[in-house]
Amino acid sequence: MSMESGPDAAPPVTVPEERITHWNADGSGSELVVATDPRHPGRPVIHDNDGHWQTVSDGKVLHDKTYPAGSEARHSGLASRTRPSTDPAELREQLSWLYGGPDDTRTTGQLLTALSSFRQEWTPGPRETAAIVRMLADAGGLRPAGVVTDRLGRRGQAFVYDGPDGAANSTRQMVILDPRTGELLGLEVTFTKNQPDFRIRSGEVMSYEAWMP
Repeated sequence: MSMESGPDAAPPVTVPEERITHWNADGSGSELVVATDPRHPGRPVIHDNDGHWQTVSDGKVLHDKTYPAGSEARHSGLASRTRPSTDPAELREQLSWLYGGPDDTRTTGQLLTALSSFRQEWTPGPRETAAIVRMLADAGGLRPAGVVTDRLGRRGQAFVYDGPDGAANSTRQMVILDPRTGELLGLEVTFTKNQPDFRIRSGEVMSYEAWMP
């Protein structure tokens, strides 16, 4: 979400994109970014063109590049070359030093943020997915929010986290899992309080990610 503050601020804008990154064993790969909103197929999509808002056609390719063998080491960091642990406790520790920053993943909110970064670089296999489910079950603070339909139209089981400060927290994180396999389907962040300076109302979406296998 792009936001401006102040009395003359423009309304907040969420830019929907689909991003596919693939790396091969020899370090060759490809990156593809497409402007698309799965909720409204065929409709024009808002695009940020170097700070200037414009609409582009649904499915417009914004970035498409292929890389020769050996490129992965130059384009990816340590995280993408570190195989995830299949032990829940070890996986949380791994996510902490790879993505947690100075505050590591002490809170469940920080853990979910780290998990989002992890999912951008890895497609977990069955054993890794099982470790993620067990890790979330032990995280604390997550409460079931029932069955939902994600941004790609898939049926999922949602769990939400409101933060350690309860009513003082202004955002809510929601992680969506496949109810059959436990696979991570998506993560959304919504506002739980009005933010007048940014022309944001409670319930509006700050960001969302929907991951494909």
